Amino acid sequence: MYPLKFKTQFYEKIWGGNKIRSIFHKDYSPLKNCGETWELSGVRGKESVIINGELEGKTINELISLYKSELVGGKVYEQFGDKFPLLIKFIDANDDLSIQVHPDDELAMKRHSCTGKTEMWYIIQADEGAKLISGFRSEMDKDIYRKKLSDKTLKEILNFEEVKSGDVFYIPAGRVHAIGKGIFLAEIQQSSDITYRIYDWDRLDAEGRERELHTEQALEAIDFTHYDSYKTDYKYEKNETVGIVSEKFFTTNFLEFDKQIIKDYSQIDSFVIYVCVEGRFEMKYSDSTIQVEAGEVVLLPAALKKIAFIPVVASKVLEVYV
Repeated sequence: MYPLKFKTQFYEKIWGGNKIRSIFHKDYSPLKNCGETWELSGVRGKESVIINGELEGKTINELISLYKSELVGGKVYEQFGDKFPLLIKFIDANDDLSIQVHPDDELAMKRHSCTGKTEMWYIIQADEGAKLISGFRSEMDKDIYRKKLSDKTLKEILNFEEVKSGDVFYIPAGRVHAIGKGIFLAEIQQSSDITYRIYDWDRLDAEGRERELHTEQALEAIDFTHYDSYKTDYKYEKNETVGIVSEKFFTTNFLEFDKQIIKDYSQIDSFVIYVCVEGRFEMKYSDSTIQVEAGEVVLLPAALKKIAFIPVVASKVLEVYV
């Protein structure tokens, strides 16, 4: 077992831009834009393929069936079997995304026979004044929501947040949300592709048609609770592991380092994912080394417990495990 890299999957979107190329230097041609990339996925039909080492060419789910707990950890394999539980993306919003919501596990299983979709966003870059939507700005109920949706004044009741690089938002299933124009982010989520589109700003696609909405399906999925705060605060400390999100679906930590860091995962019965959002560094394991740079995602198998991060330049990394 060794740290695994994966082939990026590029997806053109009606709202997509070019930051995946300008910031991470990834070539998405012949697509006109790249709205999102899937960097690590076990979703059937969109499974990530390994691109390094002797396991090159195999999919992530093939590897789980071969290596089981050695790859993902005992508790993870017991819970998820041969299905990889997380999905890692980069998203570039050159225009506002639709207002949407995702179902929780119970509703998704009932309707789609799959897991729900809880996710989190780490803002990599944001244009000046860029905003996203997370939740409601005041106490809400179904009747008010229905009226605002019908009147096309839904944004009056939604919570808008101006964002900057380094901001984090945890988006549990049921929370109404939308990524705004000018935002480039990393998304960590449950392995699910179920989205209910509520409102799409009356936008038309290339054929002059409106995209499908799922307003009735969304109604049962929405959490109408108003929260005092929607942004996830965390205490920044260079060259230390900083906790950001610790929930039942995933734990995400943040590392910014300009000197060597040694990590010991003896107490974690899980794979670990590294999402490099800035910089370049080396990962040293056993007697070998692997190079990692901005825009790359690496999976550390559960069987590997000790690893060293050696910066080539100052780097920022999201550390994710179950």
